[in-house]
Amino acid sequence: MTILLLEDEYPAAERLQRLLTQAVPEARVLAVLDTVASALAWLAAHPAPDLILSDIQLADGLSLEIWEQAVVPSPVIFTTAFDAYAIRAFQANSVAYLLKPVKLAELQAALAKLRQWGGLHELRVRSEELRVDGIPITPNSSLQTLNSIERLLDTLRPYKTRFLVRQGEQLLPLPVAEIAWFLSRNETVTLVAADGRRFVLDYTLEQLEALLDPARFFRLNRQLIAQLPAVRRLHPHFGGKLLVDLHPAPSEEVLVSREKASAVKAWLEG
Repeated sequence: MTILLLEDEYPAAERLQRLLTQAVPEARVLAVLDTVASALAWLAAHPAPDLILSDIQLADGLSLEIWEQAVVPSPVIFTTAFDAYAIRAFQANSVAYLLKPVKLAELQAALAKLRQWGGLHELRVRSEELRVDGIPITPNSSLQTLNSIERLLDTLRPYKTRFLVRQGEQLLPLPVAEIAWFLSRNETVTLVAADGRRFVLDYTLEQLEALLDPARFFRLNRQLIAQLPAVRRLHPHFGGKLLVDLHPAPSEEVLVSREKASAVKAWLEG
């Protein structure tokens, strides 16, 4: 994967390159540029990179001006200390909008989205012009752009801070901070609190993944999503898998696949 990095703060650029090395070892940063002008010149003289990782505010203006002044086919992950520019970011092929300081788990989640969208850039939407949040969508708009808008809207919605759970005949608001993990068994999802209380929820794990902060929650396997404080330790297991100790302890072993093992370790490191 080839990456163009747009960042005008040297420490932030160094941090992003370190995170990229951990998230995508095969990634190759083609250039690190700190101005809109240099980015426009570079893009005009080189083939489009596989990905652009860009701060919103560069030394000579907003990086969003690049997409307003030139056709840039590369997907982009925006990084910024502010969330005021998210709507304008929709008009670029934006994969994600990450707030600084960027965390490894968030960057990995954004790169996973990028991999999921691979190949969609050749598809076109055949429809009358419409608008999403005021952004014009024309017959030439790519399906990737439409998906980008939908998913960016999702990222701007706040993550859940509490769940309404049933206890006897009562409904209680349970803060997310008090949750240890969620378990899916026989099409039933159970919320387990840090104090051991259990509540049945009307959610699937897939729905919960979209509602929970990925920096705090991780889907360890098909059946279980855990919150960071509930993970006590990891044990190497057969075939490169990991055995996870949780508190409160589930009735069955919690195993992480070999494919997910490195992502779990990165999430725990933060």
